[in-house]
Amino acid sequence: MVQISAWKRIVIVGLILLGLLYAMPNLFYQRVESHNDAVVAAERAGFETPEQAVARSLWPGWLPSSLVSLGLDLRGGAHLLGEVNTAEVYASRMTALWPELRDALAEQRDVIGPVRRVKGPADQLLIEIGNPDQMARAVEIARKLAAPVTSLTGAGASTLDITAQGSTLVVQLSAAEKAATDDRTIQQSLEIVRRRVDEVGTREPTIQRQGKDRILIQVPGIGSAEELKALIGTTAKLTFNPVIGRGTDPNVSPGLGNIVVPAMDEPGVYYTLAEAPVVTGEDLTDARPSFDQNGAPAVDFRFGPQGARRFGAYTSANVGQPFAIVLDNQVISAPVIRQAITTGSGQISGAMDVAESNQLAVLLRAGALPAEMTFLEERTIGPELGQDSIDAGRKSAIIATVLVVGYMIASYGLFGVFASIAVITNVILILSIMSAMGATLTLPGIAGIVLTVGTAVDANVIIYERIREELRAGKTVVKSINDGFGEAMSAIIDANLTTFIAALVMFFLGSGPVKGFAVTLTIGLVTSVFTAIYFTRLMIVIWLEWRKPKTLVL
Repeated sequence: MVQISAWKRIVIVGLILLGLLYAMPNLFYQRVESHNDAVVAAERAGFETPEQAVARSLWPGWLPSSLVSLGLDLRGGAHLLGEVNTAEVYASRMTALWPELRDALAEQRDVIGPVRRVKGPADQLLIEIGNPDQMARAVEIARKLAAPVTSLTGAGASTLDITAQGSTLVVQLSAAEKAATDDRTIQQSLEIVRRRVDEVGTREPTIQRQGKDRILIQVPGIGSAEELKALIGTTAKLTFNPVIGRGTDPNVSPGLGNIVVPAMDEPGVYYTLAEAPVVTGEDLTDARPSFDQNGAPAVDFRFGPQGARRFGAYTSANVGQPFAIVLDNQVISAPVIRQAITTGSGQISGAMDVAESNQLAVLLRAGALPAEMTFLEERTIGPELGQDSIDAGRKSAIIATVLVVGYMIASYGLFGVFASIAVITNVILILSIMSAMGATLTLPGIAGIVLTVGTAVDANVIIYERIREELRAGKTVVKSINDGFGEAMSAIIDANLTTFIAALVMFFLGSGPVKGFAVTLTIGLVTSVFTAIYFTRLMIVIWLEWRKPKTLVL
């Protein structure tokens, strides 16, 4: 046990030096906070945090330069709690269903008579049938448009609930489909919010579902809650609608199935459009900032195969007719179709600058939020508060380390010094692994490091007490140390394994502060076993080879 081969010594020392190399860039941040140029460059680049750019400005580029990312509570940033209006999706589904159902019923006009849509609740489709005595046939036709619910909880149920009230056919989403739609809407909103935040280069956001229809969004390093709302609160809902008419009266009656939409670049001008779009932003596969033929900022877009096919079919059948591009309920352009557009690509131009074209491209590329999000709670955490937390955490870690070191030296003398060196090395290794992984350090994470400092010497205490027992039994120094390490090994592994399992459970099932605490605790358990068993033993072996003591007072 006290004999360590040369290659094992090289591995142990090499791992510690590698850990020191990965942890070193974190020491540069406080020293160069005034380097505003590096901070600004990082913010503009969008690929790394300002802290990383600052550290890299003084750290050789060919060396590892990753930093421990700071969480919202340490770095400052924005906190939002949004509620998704899932009822909007029900109305959109009914609007999209109407043209298809109308055409299906029209094919049986000689049996069921003329059909027309009548006003009703937004989440219902009310259709008046000309021959009420043929309502059963109308219901049968409508049910052909239904499909099985795809969610696990409602599998097998129909997506549509179809009933008859006199001469009116009532179509709405079934309860099972509404539940599935709610879940899909929240999941889609989560993914789109995450994409929008990632698109601008913000690192380590917390985006998670809370309850039935709420989303928690925490983004470190962003200026304010308003800035975050501007990024994710914009619906960026893009549709391409047929133009019915154009005028200046916003109160004109558009007719059933049509809507009145204002023009973005023409004050006082309003377009009457078909409510059901030909294609939507969901059909987009790409959107990039560019410039139009006049050199003005624009956005190039491209449809996927299905969107391109529908877009091409419509433009082929409506050459010479105007076609409106609608963004967030405003007509940004209404060009006349000069020829069939079968390539599936186009361009949006208008009154926008370069920054706005970039932002629009980001929003379109990330996709449209499926429903409006209402922000119930918003907070901005300033960097000053985060710095106070860092200072408090640093102070607590230093105090904890000093007390532990003092206790170990007082209890075990020189061997206590070895254990103290191992504790300090353990903290360095925790920071190096977090840097390499890109893990986020939070205030509870600092608490996890402080706890690790206090418990990292447990293994050393177990080993040293076993050595004391062997010395009292009359064994030699080398034999006592060898048996002490050997017999303590199983107890150390068992104790740390149970804590490691608990930390993993906290990491996978916990969220927010619990997960931040679990990250540092899990890493700390692994590194503490390495430093206590291997690094401490290496220091003791080197001391034995150097001093060759005949007796040992421990």
